[in-house]
Amino acid sequence: MTTTDAQRTQMETGQGFVAALDQSGGSTPKALSLYGVEPSDYSGDAEMFQAMHDMRARIILADDFTSDKVLGAILFERTMDNTINGKPVAQLLWEDRGVVPFLKIDKGLEDEANGVQLLKPMPELDDLLKRAKAAGIFGTKERSVIQSANPEGIASVVAQQFAVAKTVCAAGLVPIIEPEVNIHSESKAEAEDILKSELEKHLATLSAEELVMLKVTLPEVAGLYDSLADHPNVLRVVALSGGYSTEDACARLTQNPKMIASFSRALTEGLNVKMSDAEFNTALGQNISKIYDASVA
Repeated sequence: MTTTDAQRTQMETGQGFVAALDQSGGSTPKALSLYGVEPSDYSGDAEMFQAMHDMRARIILADDFTSDKVLGAILFERTMDNTINGKPVAQLLWEDRGVVPFLKIDKGLEDEANGVQLLKPMPELDDLLKRAKAAGIFGTKERSVIQSANPEGIASVVAQQFAVAKTVCAAGLVPIIEPEVNIHSESKAEAEDILKSELEKHLATLSAEELVMLKVTLPEVAGLYDSLADHPNVLRVVALSGGYSTEDACARLTQNPKMIASFSRALTEGLNVKMSDAEFNTALGQNISKIYDASVA
């Protein structure tokens, strides 16, 4: 079995969840602040990103961050280009931790129009996908946001996502299509119904070789995305927490047994830069176990 085949099998049938370690420029200061690293502790982007890399390295090297509970991890581009203990991060994840590496490829969001935020242009996508493939990355992630139940807007989000997904598939990678629905939207349930219909429509256009994953907000109606999880072109449906508390996100996830978690903030909740390694490993291990249990419930 090739590495890619083994990674595909793990993502399709493995028990566990996907860790989202892909906070980028805009969200980095907040993520660091929650970790106890304030803007006054670093000077300029280089030091900020180094502090973020140090945090991610500590997570990846922690005792419980292995394929026993963590199936995959989504990386920021700078993380893919970096090393941990002298080893390229994607290589270390798979060879040393048994965790399948993914890469966040989007460049952020456009301003809201028609109730949605589309992906910003990605002019260097082809080059990035080549570098990702060479680095041992298995798949990608690209995030759009749906703010309200606007049929035209939601259709445009899904059409754009699948256009990018086809490019990713052609590069030999598996895209995680992420059309997030804002958990605070007053028309969240209606938006999710429209989204599901659009996803079904576009999944029907894929060839047998074009495999994708879906990353969606935990739905208002339990089991809403079950039929998508069973689609032959969908390796897995993963859930984003979207701002729900860890407890609420895990409770909602247990109501959707065909979805697994892909949480970011919930994974790092309670971690602090000043913790000893033992304290850090214990706290992270408790978060990992909680998310794992909800994913396999």
